[in-house]
Amino acid sequence: MSVTTLPDPTRYFEQVTQTHAQAAPPVCLYLEVTNRCNLLCETCPRTFEALEPPADMDWELFTRIVDQAPNVKRAVLHGVGEPMLVAELPRMIRYLKARGVYVLFNTNGTLLREKRFAELIDAGLDELRVSLDAADAASYKLVRGRPFFDRIVRDVRHMRLYQDERGIAHPKISLWLTGLKETIQELPEFVRLAARMMVREVHLQRLVFDEAGFGMARPQSSLFEQTDAGELAAIEAAQAIGAELGVTLDASGATEPGISLKQQGDKPWSGCRRPWSLMYFTAHGRALPCCIAPFSARGYETYTLGDARTQSLDEMWNGGAYQDFREALMSEAPPKPCQNCGMRWSL
Repeated sequence: MSVTTLPDPTRYFEQVTQTHAQAAPPVCLYLEVTNRCNLLCETCPRTFEALEPPADMDWELFTRIVDQAPNVKRAVLHGVGEPMLVAELPRMIRYLKARGVYVLFNTNGTLLREKRFAELIDAGLDELRVSLDAADAASYKLVRGRPFFDRIVRDVRHMRLYQDERGIAHPKISLWLTGLKETIQELPEFVRLAARMMVREVHLQRLVFDEAGFGMARPQSSLFEQTDAGELAAIEAAQAIGAELGVTLDASGATEPGISLKQQGDKPWSGCRRPWSLMYFTAHGRALPCCIAPFSARGYETYTLGDARTQSLDEMWNGGAYQDFREALMSEAPPKPCQNCGMRWSL
């Protein structure tokens, strides 16, 4: 199958302005194709509380949302669950690719058997982000809750070999490690591991948590504005190793790790463009401000902006709930999910 891979349209986000409560149609969709997961990660709220009843996004809801957003350029098919648990995932990717949409999702990598990753390649997936979170099996089990490290390393490398043997460039594959004080010293070895797995892109994932914290998503595990000399040295060493091995190292949002460790301005939330650029829907069709909100504030009902099962996207996007949310985000007192979001707690 011949597939044209589009450039990741980050520039669409850069063009979005956030000076008014009303907004032009969204350029990105986040679709939580499932809220089910086969891991018990110490940095994920679903491990510690019930968010919504377990469900996959059904085909009718998926197409209802996509068909109302003909100008969307980018679709992210993940939320608080593992997308590869969804049988309809390749069909969903094809449906979006037929509309010229750039498609990506995060995976925990536990289900990357050849049949499954071949289906993703054939469907035209543009980008696959593998959240590995550790450089060895013991640390992996500590953070991710299951002993699947060696299997994931094997299967991701198998996928890269499969691509290279066939001259297939898509999807672009990257490895992700959550920025935790408990694991940051593993970052140099994590970059080496990526090279052995034939993965050329590594990202430090932001750690997001609410005021109380949960599991390892807690203030004392955060690197943000409390990074010591040894932790900074580990980041610098990882960057040097990456340069030597041909592996790029970025923080969340493609920023340089050192920059992402420091607060940007007095109102770090003020640069966020998500409520002006994207719509996020849970597996049940609930509209949330973004993918970070479930990690930074408890209680979906307190920041739900609409329901795709009963409302049109147009009704929601410039309806009262969305406009009130945008107004608050432009103020000195942002909405609760934004107070602790990844724009502030970067790593």
